[in-house]
Amino acid sequence: MQLREQLTSVPGILRPFKQFIAGAGLSNGDQIVFYGCPGTCTPFIELLGYAIRDLPFTLVYVPHLEEEKAKVLQSVPDVGMQVEDVTGKLSPKVVVLMGGLAMPNVPVSAEMAKETIARYDAKVIGVCFMAMFEKAGWLDAIDFDIIIDATIEPVNIWI
Repeated sequence: MQLREQLTSVPGILRPFKQFIAGAGLSNGDQIVFYGCPGTCTPFIELLGYAIRDLPFTLVYVPHLEEEKAKVLQSVPDVGMQVEDVTGKLSPKVVVLMGGLAMPNVPVSAEMAKETIARYDAKVIGVCFMAMFEKAGWLDAIDFDIIIDATIEPVNIWI
């Protein structure tokens, strides 16, 4: 993969994500399925979902790779995107792997993720922070169509 551009801040994550989704050739109602860690990835998944809330797709959240626990993301007025109802059959046209899955001590490996997503004919997006997919060796195992890799530094604490 080659570096295409460098952006900053939250819009630097959301705009290329929306641009990729909008240009992915999806049809109304197609599924975009996000795989991530409960708690830590969930707010970022909701943020990514919010960026594409005006597009006519079904958004689904899967904790880790546990597809039987999949839930639909819904737009909640005056709140944003929220994980809500249990979903039915998964048939993603886009799979979004969150970098939290590649963190140490998470019960997911690149091979497990590869096996899970290989069941689908879907584009694969990676969204991570601090080069997590690269550090964990996932770039050798998974053929990503695009990776959005953000840096969170410095973190300043003022008292």
